[in-house]
Amino acid sequence: MPRPLDHARRAELLAGVITYIAEHGLMELSLRPLAEYLGTSSRMLIHYFGTKEAMLIAALETQRPDIAALFEGIDDAETLRSRLGHSVVLNTSGRAGTSLRVLFQVLGIATVPGSPFKAYAREAVEVVVTALARALARIDPTLPDPEASATLMVSGVRGLIQDWWITGDTDRVDRAVAMLVARAVG
Repeated sequence: MPRPLDHARRAELLAGVITYIAEHGLMELSLRPLAEYLGTSSRMLIHYFGTKEAMLIAALETQRPDIAALFEGIDDAETLRSRLGHSVVLNTSGRAGTSLRVLFQVLGIATVPGSPFKAYAREAVEVVVTALARALARIDPTLPDPEASATLMVSGVRGLIQDWWITGDTDRVDRAVAMLVARAVG
């Protein structure tokens, strides 16, 4: 008879998976070193999650930010500029930064044909584009294509976050976010 799942331990393992991947990367992820880091065995990881990919997706799901809340109450360009600038700084430090670093790795791997992460990555992109497009439509109801504008902004901010991680130049990145917003909504 299979051992029942310890849900508290499963949650603990999922948090540790995110930290491990942020520190060691996803490309060379192997269950044995991960299990050792987590204080368990690779057999127990399979027991809890089934596959390495299912484990990673479950870990990402526990870390998913409330994107809709990020764009709630935004009815003008200045609020959007402020929120996105603040978001760049917030999302690149602490627990949220750790999750975001892992998500960026998953987005990269999702571009590989046959990637098991493609559906997760597609949904992650769609969620943020949809929420931002709604905010852009509230800011400027005459905007011809809020979804395309949101796509451009999401891709731009994603690149700016990577830029900030590499250079640490917060001032320049915040100015670039402001410029990106200004070009999208005036």
